[in-house]
Amino acid sequence: MPALAAALLVFLSSAAVLVLEILAARLLAPYVGDTLEVYTAIIGTILAGIAFGSWWGGRWADRRDPNTLIGPLLIAGGGLSFLTIPLVDLLGTGMRGANALTTVVLTFTAFFAPAAVLTAVTPAVIKLQLADLDETGRVVGRLSAIGTAGAIIGTFFTGFLLVAAAPTRPSIRFVGVFLVLLGIGTLVWLRGTRSAVSATMVVAIVAAGALSFAARHPCDHESAYYCARVEVDPERPTGRALWLDTLRHSYVDVEDPTHLEFTYTQWFGDAITAVAPDGEALRTLHVGGGGFTMPQYLRVSNPGSTSTVLEVDPLLVELSRDELGLELRDDIEVLTGDARLTAPRVDAGAYDLVINDAFGGVSVPWHLATVEFLTQVEGALDDEGVVVTNVIDYADRDFLRAYLATTAAVFDSVAIIGREDALGPTVPGLGGNFVVLASDAALPVDELLAANRARGQVDDVLHGTDLRDFVGDAPVLTDDFAPVDQLLTPLPQ
Repeated sequence: MPALAAALLVFLSSAAVLVLEILAARLLAPYVGDTLEVYTAIIGTILAGIAFGSWWGGRWADRRDPNTLIGPLLIAGGGLSFLTIPLVDLLGTGMRGANALTTVVLTFTAFFAPAAVLTAVTPAVIKLQLADLDETGRVVGRLSAIGTAGAIIGTFFTGFLLVAAAPTRPSIRFVGVFLVLLGIGTLVWLRGTRSAVSATMVVAIVAAGALSFAARHPCDHESAYYCARVEVDPERPTGRALWLDTLRHSYVDVEDPTHLEFTYTQWFGDAITAVAPDGEALRTLHVGGGGFTMPQYLRVSNPGSTSTVLEVDPLLVELSRDELGLELRDDIEVLTGDARLTAPRVDAGAYDLVINDAFGGVSVPWHLATVEFLTQVEGALDDEGVVVTNVIDYADRDFLRAYLATTAAVFDSVAIIGREDALGPTVPGLGGNFVVLASDAALPVDELLAANRARGQVDDVLHGTDLRDFVGDAPVLTDDFAPVDQLLTPLPQ
């Protein structure tokens, strides 16, 4: 085999492994979220596949003519790439919100085999190139370096370009088709047409491709950040629910924006009433737009209010305009991009209220939960300004406690509202949404409770000594130490 052809096969097979690794995160996200645990499972699985494929491929290359292995390995890698889609859909449906162990099982089941098979191409190619033992080190080193270069290019190309330019599933199917065609061409080239593709292999590849295209798709829309869909509420025809990955994230009544469906948005409404009891206009900064529930609510409930929305995903702005009734006028401004980068662009001391709704289930952007970010938020508020944050946690509520400790390290006054009895010392199996309030001025706790009771609710509010007792010795989160994925305890499945 010519050295250039050998280098190309190693480069492409290695690149394909890393393309699948990056795409795995988006394929898995609708079922198990987009967390550090998911990325850990993916990286560990792919590394295990690379290790096994290197060992197993080397053994096979010693036992059989590598000319008969390379083409079938590429074809098999393509077929297994097809199967990642139906395997994730089949198993993921029953494992939504899975814990670390089941996330590893799901990832391993779908992605270990293609990573191992494609990695086995490299030792087979190396065996063909070892014509002289005196050149072993040079050959192995050169092809290993080329394989690593392929992995790097595959990573950069997918993460920076492909994910933003094309949906995940067609991208995986393209990888599968490309590998199958490359494998067939390599097999014919190395062994001739008589040893091309067996009938069994053809049937297997066609079946894998058919399963891939037949697999159900949990997304109506997909971006570089989310798998998204909008559903009509069967009990409220004007109601629309926005689903992001595993979470019903937002709800908007397109005819009545003052309708707040979720309990935590009702608490946001209570906080707005407490801050502006006479419905006066508020200058509000929103961290996370989602379905733009609160900007639309403020437009009607507090006429004259202005909203600046920091939203990372342009798709959500588009969906909100097309399907959730959002009209972008002078009173609602959207800054698209990561909030850590866009927050410094807003005017200091310009806001009466900050509504932070960037946390979703077990998918928490950790860099928005630290002292450093909350200090940025504090700088955007005026002297009497209030920040309200939606936090989701369960069981021991370790993340909630840490977030409260972090908030207290920045703001002088902190309070939290949650469901009745959900803020007790031990709440096995309970939890859900909580809203944290903070300010450098005295918080309107009495007004908050009054607004809550006026709706017929009897929710709990902690502040002062009671809040400090609840927080205990929870850690303060910083940019250097923010293990939010480990602190979160998902709802048991």
